[in-house]
Amino acid sequence: MTNFADLMPRIATALVLVVIGGAAVWAAGPWFAALIAVVCGTMVWELARMIGADQKRALGLGALSMTALMAAYTLPLGLALPLLLAVPMAGIAALHLHRRIFMTFTLAILFAGLGLTQHLTNFGLIWMLWLIGVVVASDIAGYFAGRLLGGPKFWPTVSPKKTWSGTIAGWVAAGFVGWIVMGVTGAGIDLIGISVALAMMAQMGDIAESAVKRKMGVKDSSNLLPGHGGLFDRFDAMLGAAVLLFVIESLAEFPPVPV
Repeated sequence: MTNFADLMPRIATALVLVVIGGAAVWAAGPWFAALIAVVCGTMVWELARMIGADQKRALGLGALSMTALMAAYTLPLGLALPLLLAVPMAGIAALHLHRRIFMTFTLAILFAGLGLTQHLTNFGLIWMLWLIGVVVASDIAGYFAGRLLGGPKFWPTVSPKKTWSGTIAGWVAAGFVGWIVMGVTGAGIDLIGISVALAMMAQMGDIAESAVKRKMGVKDSSNLLPGHGGLFDRFDAMLGAAVLLFVIESLAEFPPVPV
């Protein structure tokens, strides 16, 4: 049972997040955009605090992120981009240490947020549920496979608990989700590959956030979520997947067209 000591708090917190997130996804439009703005703004606040910013500057950067994302939702993409880029620029001016970390991760957070709102707006509920399903299935499969199967560690100096068995199980679970949605929607087989790639990128998001925490000497990004730490801890995987999906949808035809 030791390996699953954190399971019940994780489940309870996850259920609350599912209810709130599910309601926002169903409502869509400005409700979903507002939730994404709050989540991303909180993640920027957590990031700023992790790298040593005082509370006042961290709150200011978080509030600026929320405002930029809400404004970006109402504007054409060309006008939204400079608003989003203004946040890391403000961080460069406001922060004295670890500016590159702040700039890199803030850009990822904001573009992930923009990508999620555009994804739901442009492609609808089914494709948002597919994305959530890929990330969640990868996370759950990785959690249980890693603890039940164990084996070689993926990157022990950065994320001591992550194993290759859990990592590969996450890929398989994501591919399975893609296969199911392919059957439901009639999308091409490319969807399976995209699903696995999103799971890989989600795992990279998790690893990247773990690396920042280890560098800063902190266990969690904050203590907002019992059993999970902070919002950055909970949504680091979605962050990675959303960034890749934003690129895919910008450069390629999506959803994949059946052959």
